[in-house]
Amino acid sequence: MSVECLKNSSLKGKPLLVGGSGDRGVVAACSYEARKFGIHSAMPIKLARRLCPEAIIIRGDMESYSKYSRLVTEIMQDNVPLFEKASIDEFYIDLSGMDKFFGCSLFARELKKRVIKESGLPVSYALASNKLISKVATNEVKPNGQLEIAFGGEKSFLAPLSVSKLPGIGKETAYKLIRRGVETIKTLSDIPMEMLGTMLGKNGIDLWRKANGLDESPIIPYREQKSISTEQTFETDTINLGFLHAQLVRMTESIGFELRRQDKLTGCVTVKLRYSNFDTVVKQKTIDYTNADHILLATAQEVFDKLYDRRMLIRLLGIRFTRLVPGNYQIKLYEDTQEIIRLYQSIDSIKRRYGEQLLVRAVGVKGGYGK
Repeated sequence: MSVECLKNSSLKGKPLLVGGSGDRGVVAACSYEARKFGIHSAMPIKLARRLCPEAIIIRGDMESYSKYSRLVTEIMQDNVPLFEKASIDEFYIDLSGMDKFFGCSLFARELKKRVIKESGLPVSYALASNKLISKVATNEVKPNGQLEIAFGGEKSFLAPLSVSKLPGIGKETAYKLIRRGVETIKTLSDIPMEMLGTMLGKNGIDLWRKANGLDESPIIPYREQKSISTEQTFETDTINLGFLHAQLVRMTESIGFELRRQDKLTGCVTVKLRYSNFDTVVKQKTIDYTNADHILLATAQEVFDKLYDRRMLIRLLGIRFTRLVPGNYQIKLYEDTQEIIRLYQSIDSIKRRYGEQLLVRAVGVKGGYGK
């Protein structure tokens, strides 16, 4: 929403929806003004229109969103010694020891000013003793706010908030808790851990720790070069394009599933070829952050077609996804219908339960092993 308002200032202060234009589309993102009407991401566009008839619907521009995400990441790399990129627009920063030199509060304020100056985007942040409190507090001061929760004040900060604001509590869990009279995080924190464990299983114990402000999860240093890849050396060198295409589809689909299983998006697709004379060539394409198979498959095929120009026998084919960031494909399919999104979810659910080879595209097995 911030990028859209930056591109068109007349949109500021208005209820905005990013998503498909048809009634079968879904909301990919929405402005704070739209959220006041009860609209949220993944909601059917048709329902969102009923809740807020005056909402402005935008198709979305992942190219711009990716560009600004990379810009802010570069600012972090230039100014912060240790940070984690938790999503396309969310960062955790480790300021341990900073209070002895520059001061955490002053450093955070100066960093915010720099991001706003260089990107034009609003920035919300919260200084806290752990990632959990920082995330919850940041959500409380959006948009463009800032807050500091002193060490020891974690429980008192969380206490009056609704249980629905605690990460890890979805609609069903919130309903179960509220039905039992547990409406605030303080009430949740007062329930014995064993009782919550009995009520909600392992998730109950985790929620008890969160409700008490406990979180030891570390900052995971951002590494741009992390990748997910696979390659195959063929038993016999081949020039059979039908076979090569089938293998490319199978391999892309396999690591695409792994990408989604890890809740990550890729910003770059690389294809690798090794010819029969052992010459190895690679080509890559930078793309908007995604983990949707139909985009990854089309990109992989495009890169392969540009790379394979010798018409020589091939002995090895590989594909790699890099520039990985955390994210979920559901909010990226701007023009897809609810049915398509549910299809993706169902396919991945079956693969997780029974193995990824149980469901594959027919083209991935077409062509046999002819050479």
